[in-house]
Amino acid sequence: MVKVRVPDRGLIITDAKSSSEYLSSIGIIYDHWDTGNLRHGNPEPDKILDAYSKEIDQLKREGGYTTADVIDIDKNTPGLEAMLERFRSEHTHDEDEVRFTVAGRGIFHIHPENADVVSVEVEEGDLIRVPKGTKHWFDLCEDRHITAIRLFQNISGWTPYYTNSGEDKNYQPVCFGPAYIPSGKRLK
Repeated sequence: MVKVRVPDRGLIITDAKSSSEYLSSIGIIYDHWDTGNLRHGNPEPDKILDAYSKEIDQLKREGGYTTADVIDIDKNTPGLEAMLERFRSEHTHDEDEVRFTVAGRGIFHIHPENADVVSVEVEEGDLIRVPKGTKHWFDLCEDRHITAIRLFQNISGWTPYYTNSGEDKNYQPVCFGPAYIPSGKRLK
């Protein structure tokens, strides 16, 4: 289940309803989908897309998304570090970033305008929609694996625009459980 943290305030939210409400207050859409029909084996991307075709079609209607695919990353993915380096720096996009986590875990850091940075640890069943223009960055958790459905309004619109703010350097890059705190900060 999703874990929402506001590290600079020491706030941790772990239940879906409260997480969804908090994220909604900063413009982020969160939902949780059942993954029971995918629990057996390691399904191929087409089977994953088929299993969620109804939900994907609904999102396409609501958000103007035109295509969906599946990304499957693990510690053996060629070029993993180079790929992650692109995601670890604060950036924005010209379209929404929509991810439904089928397996594994990752962490989005969201940096809303005039608000505290929020980390959103997603795992199996979590759907997150980061609106276009929202500053954010992403990394994998310590198990270094995520399988996710991605939706796009226009693939060319998914180009990252880096802020070069350095804000992403102030926070621990990966999720390691409840002791997570921003780098350079001390537990009180």
